Amino acid sequence: MNKYQCEAIIIHEDAIKEVQSHILDEKTILEMSDLFKVLSDPTRIRILFALEKQELCVCDISVILNMTQSAISHQLRVLKHANLVTFRKEGKTVFYQLADEHVHLIFNQSIEHIKEG
Repeated sequence: MNKYQCEAIIIHEDAIKEVQSHILDEKTILEMSDLFKVLSDPTRIRILFALEKQELCVCDISVILNMTQSAISHQLRVLKHANLVTFRKEGKTVFYQLADEHVHLIFNQSIEHIKEG
C-alpha cells in the first residue's frame, strides 16, 4: 500500500448529498473566479483601499498612489467593469467610490483574515 491509499474507503453519503444539494452552478463559479482575478492585482487593491476611506477623483488617486492618471483610469475601468466601484460626476470631475456595502465587506473581511493569520 502506498501513502496515497487508505485501508478502507468509507463513503459518507449524507455528507456528499448535503454538499451536492448546495453546490454552486458553473456561471456563479466563473463569476467568482473573475472577481478574485480582479482583486488579485496590487494596484487595484491600493485603489480600493483608498476608496474605502472616501470617494476620490482620478487626480487624487494618482497622487496618493504616485502613478499616472492614465494608469489609474485603466485600473478604475477594470474595477468598474467588475462592479466594484461606481462614479458620479460633479461638473467635469468624476468621483469614484466603492460600489456598495458588499465591496466594503469583502475588502474588510480580507484584511481581517490576513491580519488574523
